[in-house]
Amino acid sequence: MSFFSCEIGQLLNHVCSCFGSEVNYICNLGKNLDALDKAMKVLRARRADVLTDVQRKESEGLQRLNEVQEWLTSVEDIQNKVYELLLPSTDELDRLCLCGLCTKHLAKSHIYGKSVFEMLEEVEDLKSGGVFERVARRPTVAVVVERPLQSNIVGQEDIFEKAWNHLMDKGTEKMGLYGMGGVGKTTLLERINNKFKFANDGFEIVIWVVVSSNLLIEKIQDEIAEKLGFPREEWKKKEKTEKVTDIHTRLKNKKFVLLLDDIWEEVDLKEIGVPSPTRENGCKVVFTTRSTDVCGQMGVDDPMEVKCLESDEAWDLFREIVGRITLESHPEILELACEVARKCRGLPLALNIIGKNMACKRTVQEWDEAIDTLASSAADFRGMKDHIFPILKYSYDGLREDLPVKSCFQYCALFPEDFSIKKEKLVDYWIGERFIDEKQGLKRAKNKAHGIIGTLVQACLLTEENKAHRFLEKTSCVKMHDVVREMALWIANDFGKNKERCIVQIGVGLREVPKVKNWRLVRRMSLINNEIENVSDTPECPELTTLLFQKNLMMKNISGEFFKSMPSLVVLDLSYNGLLNGLPEEISELVSLRYLHLSLTGIRRLPGGLLKLKKLIYLNLERTIESISGISKLSSLRTLRLVDSRVLQDLNGMKELELLEHLEVVTVSIWSILDADQLFKCSFCYQTSSECYSGAIY
Repeated sequence: MSFFSCEIGQLLNHVCSCFGSEVNYICNLGKNLDALDKAMKVLRARRADVLTDVQRKESEGLQRLNEVQEWLTSVEDIQNKVYELLLPSTDELDRLCLCGLCTKHLAKSHIYGKSVFEMLEEVEDLKSGGVFERVARRPTVAVVVERPLQSNIVGQEDIFEKAWNHLMDKGTEKMGLYGMGGVGKTTLLERINNKFKFANDGFEIVIWVVVSSNLLIEKIQDEIAEKLGFPREEWKKKEKTEKVTDIHTRLKNKKFVLLLDDIWEEVDLKEIGVPSPTRENGCKVVFTTRSTDVCGQMGVDDPMEVKCLESDEAWDLFREIVGRITLESHPEILELACEVARKCRGLPLALNIIGKNMACKRTVQEWDEAIDTLASSAADFRGMKDHIFPILKYSYDGLREDLPVKSCFQYCALFPEDFSIKKEKLVDYWIGERFIDEKQGLKRAKNKAHGIIGTLVQACLLTEENKAHRFLEKTSCVKMHDVVREMALWIANDFGKNKERCIVQIGVGLREVPKVKNWRLVRRMSLINNEIENVSDTPECPELTTLLFQKNLMMKNISGEFFKSMPSLVVLDLSYNGLLNGLPEEISELVSLRYLHLSLTGIRRLPGGLLKLKKLIYLNLERTIESISGISKLSSLRTLRLVDSRVLQDLNGMKELELLEHLEVVTVSIWSILDADQLFKCSFCYQTSSECYSGAIY
């Protein structure tokens, strides 16, 4: 029998040799399966060794080589293929007969045997290719997660280039980007983030963290840890001190960039575990904020301001958002669209939201309505209350509660759009409104008021400017962005719930005091720059505290009845009403009045009723009055402005000033040497303000 088997085996081997390798796939199937199993065990072990080495190098801040990653991926792929290939191996071996030299199904056995042989060759190739001199290297391109950007970014090229060049300067360790809400700070930071993907500057990792107004150190740590590759479940179990140590250990040997978006207070890098960026380690920290004060707290004394777009850039953005089809749908729409875009005053947030809402408006009437709404009640424009005001309001919410700064901010909305408000004038208003107590002296009160102005400027809710005045002298002013102003009015009107709480109708051509449904609810009213001629209403205004009536150039008369029911009025401004020659006796019924501005009116002598205002602390009679006889009756008066008034010739009136024990500031114009001599004979203290040009002889 053995002789027979031997003879048969020799015969079949001879047949196999005659048919070549095709028959070997079947004849050597068992041997190849054993070889494949052993080769895979060696390959898996080698992969585990390489992966351990890679992970160790990565923990040291190195980056795995692409060829190593490709090999690891190939091994993982082939493991699955081998597993699937070996599943039917038992059945395939059972199909063989005559000691594996023949098969019950030639075609199937041939295909399977060939697949095993080819897989074995592939595994052997991977085995031999898994020997590396090194598995990682120091990265030359930053490891950065690219952030999606808006498709229509307009007007940022200059600031982006300037910011990038400044950041890449070896002397820059921290960089702050500040600006008002909705101006594009986050977009600029996203562009900086994305550029690191292509910048070959040796940075190893770029970390993006959104901070926001509620500063949570552990949240920042968690986002950094995720970027650094710490296992999430293990990280959650760590104590805060452990997290600090782990982050510091991982970052101390890396050249990193940390991007902090929207910070509202100082972020202590040490408390997080982030090593301080230095010139030596080459690391960078960049942040965005709405506060220049925060920039200082972060150690950045030269932050970059992200400003609103110039008019041409703003139009380009608005035009792109609205779209060509809409703008060309009617010959008049293009001009109307320019007017709507101007209402946004270059604020990208407003341009985007309003532009999207107007993109499908293709009739002149719809665009006219939009302009009317934005001019009369911008809060009612679609998207304002839901998308624009909430973003801007974060800056307002961040203001201190222990100071009258929020009331002072709202007050700035009583002035015209794009109006330069003199700081000194604003300070006088605020003191008159009792926002700031003057009882410890005007100097202290004014210093506090200027501090509040600084706070609002630092929060990017106001902007500073120096405006040329008489004789080329500069006057320090502030401005409120028009969209911020609309937000302030919205807040002042109880977030739009009570539109008669603060009535502001400036420069709209009013010929009479506007009709009000419920005067009892009105607290402040600004009717600047209208055409009101006669004021004869008899409103009952128990809560009215502020009435700004200046620059109604046609105003000739105010009836006594008008002032009878305003017991809470503290500020009254009637300046620049040149045809107004007198005030009714009933002005005496303004028992709470503290601030009265009558400059450039036709009033030449102090009205009798005015002299009964015992709480009046501020009186402006510049360029109007000729006699101040009776002024001593205003016993609370602290500020008296008399520039360009010939009161120095009223000797009795000037002597009365000596009787005003609280008087701290008097501004006058000296017209001659005689006037100067007369002034210096008075024993009261006087102060020369920047706006009075005292000492000049005209």
